[in-house]
Amino acid sequence: MNIKIVNYGAGNIKSIQFAFQRLGYNAELSSDSDKIIAADKVIFPGVGEASSAMKKLKESGLDTLIPNLKQPVLGICLGMQLMCNHSEEGNTNGLGIFNVNVKRFSNKVKVPQMGWNTISNLKSDLFKGIQEEEYMYLVHSYYAEMCDEAIATSLYEMNYASALEKDNFFGVQFHPEKSSKAGEQILKNFLKI
Repeated sequence: MNIKIVNYGAGNIKSIQFAFQRLGYNAELSSDSDKIIAADKVIFPGVGEASSAMKKLKESGLDTLIPNLKQPVLGICLGMQLMCNHSEEGNTNGLGIFNVNVKRFSNKVKVPQMGWNTISNLKSDLFKGIQEEEYMYLVHSYYAEMCDEAIATSLYEMNYASALEKDNFFGVQFHPEKSSKAGEQILKNFLKI
């Protein structure tokens, strides 16, 4: 299977590559539009700050490529947030794939949310074999608001969308590559979609 990880200089790429290696697949890092278009599955990672990440996407033309991909695409963490309409982080317009905005947690809670939290209200083939209230690993200060495209929710200060799905696009706020067996199952499920 041809798996490409979008390389735009914002991501903890190695842990994602290792997660696919454990599943028996080679996930290649690429910023080459033709190679990404030809992939069976695309991973859109992200660690860092939204406005600088969008700037990098625009510089490489990936901001117009990603929303037009036809194969299954999985956005992880900041990758998912950049697939939304707008982020409060750096007052940044996103790719507009998911019709939802990204907000910052208030100072009433510890920011970033860092560590394990549960996912609930699971509604997608992405979560086959995953139990309600399964624990996933998260590190984030911003969250996607509740919306029609939410396929999982988490509670931290309020309920928010911890996973999104629209057509061939999927997004997860948590890091499946760092979420033990359950996270591996989600990656396996994504490869079957």
